[in-house]
Amino acid sequence: MATLGTHNGKKSRKRAAGGLRLDLPVHGKSTSDLEHSEATMSELGEKSNSVAEGLALSDTKAAPSTPAHPPTSPGGLHMREPFFLKLHSLPENDSDEEKVRREGTVSNPLSAPQYTQSSSLPSTDFKRQDTWFYIQESHRQRVESESEGVPPVTTSTEKTPLLPGKTESKTESFKRHDSDNGPDDCFAAWWENMAKCCSAYTCKVADDTKSKLNTFKVVLISVALVFICVIFTVAPASDVHLSQFAVSADYGVSINLTSESLTPVLQVTVRGPFLNEAAAESPSWQNCTFYVRRLHANGSMQTVSDKWALAMRDEADIAGMITDELSLSHNFDIALDQSDSATYQLVVESSASYLASMLMSYANVMKPESVQVVYAAIILVGVYVLIIFELVHRTLAAMVGALASIAVLAYMRQRPTLATVMLWLDFETLGLLFGMMLIVAIFMETGFFDFVAVEAFKRAKGQVWPLITTLCIFAAVFSAFLDNVTTILLLVPVTIRLCEALNLDPKHVLIAEVIFSNIGGTATAIGDPPNVIIVSNAELTKKGVNFITFTMHMFIGSVIACVVAYGHLRLMYRRRRYLQFKDPPEIVEIEHEINIWRRTRESLVYGTRDAERIRLILKTKAAELEQLKVEKLAEMQKSIVVEEDFQTKLANLQEEYHIQNKSLLIKSCAVLGTVILLFFLEPLEALHLSLGWIAIMGSIVLLVLADKEEIESVIHKVEWTTLIFFAALFVLMKGMEKLGLLNFIGQQTADIITGVEGESRRLLVAIVLILWVSALASSFIDNIPFTTAMVSIIVQLADDPKVGVPIAPMVWALAFGACFGGNGTLIGASCNVVCAGLSEQRGYRLSFGEYFKVGFPMMIVSVTVAMVYLLVCHLVIGWNGPYL
Repeated sequence: MATLGTHNGKKSRKRAAGGLRLDLPVHGKSTSDLEHSEATMSELGEKSNSVAEGLALSDTKAAPSTPAHPPTSPGGLHMREPFFLKLHSLPENDSDEEKVRREGTVSNPLSAPQYTQSSSLPSTDFKRQDTWFYIQESHRQRVESESEGVPPVTTSTEKTPLLPGKTESKTESFKRHDSDNGPDDCFAAWWENMAKCCSAYTCKVADDTKSKLNTFKVVLISVALVFICVIFTVAPASDVHLSQFAVSADYGVSINLTSESLTPVLQVTVRGPFLNEAAAESPSWQNCTFYVRRLHANGSMQTVSDKWALAMRDEADIAGMITDELSLSHNFDIALDQSDSATYQLVVESSASYLASMLMSYANVMKPESVQVVYAAIILVGVYVLIIFELVHRTLAAMVGALASIAVLAYMRQRPTLATVMLWLDFETLGLLFGMMLIVAIFMETGFFDFVAVEAFKRAKGQVWPLITTLCIFAAVFSAFLDNVTTILLLVPVTIRLCEALNLDPKHVLIAEVIFSNIGGTATAIGDPPNVIIVSNAELTKKGVNFITFTMHMFIGSVIACVVAYGHLRLMYRRRRYLQFKDPPEIVEIEHEINIWRRTRESLVYGTRDAERIRLILKTKAAELEQLKVEKLAEMQKSIVVEEDFQTKLANLQEEYHIQNKSLLIKSCAVLGTVILLFFLEPLEALHLSLGWIAIMGSIVLLVLADKEEIESVIHKVEWTTLIFFAALFVLMKGMEKLGLLNFIGQQTADIITGVEGESRRLLVAIVLILWVSALASSFIDNIPFTTAMVSIIVQLADDPKVGVPIAPMVWALAFGACFGGNGTLIGASCNVVCAGLSEQRGYRLSFGEYFKVGFPMMIVSVTVAMVYLLVCHLVIGWNGPYL
């Protein structure tokens, strides 16, 4: 007789015949209307039980809503079913009414009289005050019942209305109502309408404020950028002078300086057979001294700058060894006298018994080194402000910072040429990234990453932490023997597929993989770029720091740090909801699809008619998905979705994700396996290949084997934004180095260590200070140039007899700090940036703040573990040598 169907997205009980229809709510919706017809009372009696049951459910679940008409609307009694039955049991005399008012209760809706066939529908000719009284009493009872704590009721899904869903309190159901079914109280309806108006006004004001702030941001950044461009345009060209000569104890050199362009600061860079500045204080070494003097008209001479002394190698040590030449820089503060037309000379003197050849460049600088460091710090802080607050994309922020650093160098009369700037780029890293991105792009077309993700999901039986643990171990182990950038490139596609299958936010798992990749890469000399710089340094190699000794000391500390970091990770994500999406899976999928359509629309070429037509289609598709998202959200507020069990989800995944191109898979595996093998063999001297060349050659071979007709589709998958970011970052960091910021940090660290009294205390301060300075600096500055600057500082400290600190503990502290510090921020290490770029390309944008909330605490924990490990090894055990 009555069927169970849907009506405008709501479950309802309908009459197959007849005029009486009662829409019974299940998901918090009240009925839309109540129609009286010629239906007989017998039909009503037959369905009285089901109607009463539905009304009881409605009275428990239904939320208050605004009636379409007033309670006494002439269009009929337009209100909820519980009120309908309550009005059926109106008191017939004043005594009953007074009793109701005195007791403050209303008759039970389910105690309505059962009508017989001879009965008729009750009259709706009620007095206004009686009807209004019962509406108020009903609303009051609801509020009182909720305040007393009514047992929770359950909701069910739309697809399976008879299956129990999650538990929901009645208060939550009362609060979550729709605007078209307002509260029963007219005052509440009026208040709700006022709240909606205020909310709409607030949103409008917020949108206006946001628009104004965005305009202010664009104007401010544009003005700053124009100012930078003007400085770079009007700054004079650099007047760098080159000079090559030879000096000895019997032969010195004096170079006249141009008085017209002479400034209070003279920057000198010299390359020759030098040791370092600290060794010059030892009487056992021969020295070379540089200074500036003034020649007066009467022939008198006066030294007008400090003297810069460098220790020189013995003649027997430099015979035929050009690679051991050292390049050093120094800024001379000159006491200029503008009133005297004197001549200024750069003097080079030596105490060596042989003629030592050297190459020197000198240039006039506008400001002293301390001012340059301030400018460099301002630029670096400005770049991080743009990135942290996401005022612009991080790639654009790096480009603005690179241009600002070049403009400051031009203002300081150190303007680099375009060819010089190109030499600042690390083409080794860029080549590695480009080649591996091409290989991974072709590899993804085979469906291999999807297949691996499904198999991992199957073996872990859908459990979250076994999968995360496996991925973290994989990232740490492979990064120890393979470049961590390559490891992340291979892990990101698999991780995203796994997280989508488990309804997890991929960004959290990717952050964990990046952290363990950086920690694992610290264990060996080839795992991270700072380690390669340390091991390949000639001075450190002579002091016993090589691949074996480095790995022997670093491996133990890295393993301990991994264990502690994993425990900290479990503590941070101790609940699964911390890893899951904030929105339901269906909404996340729709948002992900909207993002893909928008990115595709923006990537189309402008100017062609076909492109404009496709762009319009994509825009329409995105708008449809936005509307679908709104409808889904409204639907999910009324119901929940029963989560699939493991077997059902696994079957769906296996059906959807499988190997798509076996022939291309075989070719890709062969090329990728060869590339990885060559990566392992790259340290061998017999192979004259670098990591960048290996990746580029592998990508070219795979492009030929794949036989792609439209190569543009593969080239488009390369993350060009990440490559441009790295290029801009290299220029920015080189500018910081030229302005003296990195050397300033290293020199201040060395001065603090030197000023500590006592050898044991000095060793303690050296380990702690180098470790934490390296970690914090590497979090905000690229660790490659910082490591290069710190290596020379450490060598100077080790050669200084006044310091007396062994070199091994300082080297291990630098390595731990530079590698672990990369976990601090999103741009602290190369693999962090690569992971963020690949994640954004797949629709999951990883912001600076999201990474910082997890990465920086993890960096603090891992560096603390490394500090304890180093202090125990070198202060308690006394393991200060490079060997056992």
